[in-house]
Amino acid sequence: MSAQAVKNARQLLLEEYRGVLSTHSRSMPGFPFGSAVPYCLDANGWPLLLISRIAQHTRNLQTDNKCSLLVGERAAEDVQAAGRLTVLAEARQLVDPPVVEAAARRYYRYFPEAGDYHRVHDFDFWVLQPVRWRYIGGFGAIHWLDEVALANPFAAGDGAQEQGMVAHMNDDHAAAIAHYVEQAGLPASPPAQLAGIDSEGFHLRIGQALHWLPFAEICETPLAVRQALVAMARR
Repeated sequence: MSAQAVKNARQLLLEEYRGVLSTHSRSMPGFPFGSAVPYCLDANGWPLLLISRIAQHTRNLQTDNKCSLLVGERAAEDVQAAGRLTVLAEARQLVDPPVVEAAARRYYRYFPEAGDYHRVHDFDFWVLQPVRWRYIGGFGAIHWLDEVALANPFAAGDGAQEQGMVAHMNDDHAAAIAHYVEQAGLPASPPAQLAGIDSEGFHLRIGQALHWLPFAEICETPLAVRQALVAMARR
């Protein structure tokens, strides 16, 4: 297994935030059913979805939970030359209240508008537990991968550690966030907000778009994250 392919596949999963969910059609047996879904990653680094109980793909998963999620580079001019990742997975609905609450807090930071229709309509959180990964990094760069996901140490448990770091940056370091935006060549308006932090980088939310920026090195503690953010702000 290529370590670089694993890293590239995981970074693609982090950089994107929407894909095509393919399920086994219940109404048309034998046919795959594809639908566009947004996602963020849970504490295990697995895709976390919020889907309606009346949606066709939800009904399909309730009958057969085997599915796949296809993620490709956004705005790629040549989709065959661009990177793409297929996650073969088993979907599992989250039902334990503390787990659902932790998932909701993280998901809402990525997709704030989701809070309204989650409360008003019948939506549930589902996680895609990976079984195998297929990563294509361009022509000839084709890999079957057994392990791509990396657990997020800051989102573990109730996610309070990550939530505290994100809130601190958004409340007290708007100038640093604006500097990250400028460094990355991202849109300056509307103002960016941190949505999540993992050991390899962090997500900025600008309007409804999400952008992942990497750290120079893996950060396994809040202190390491702080040092990495300070270093980026001083560039």
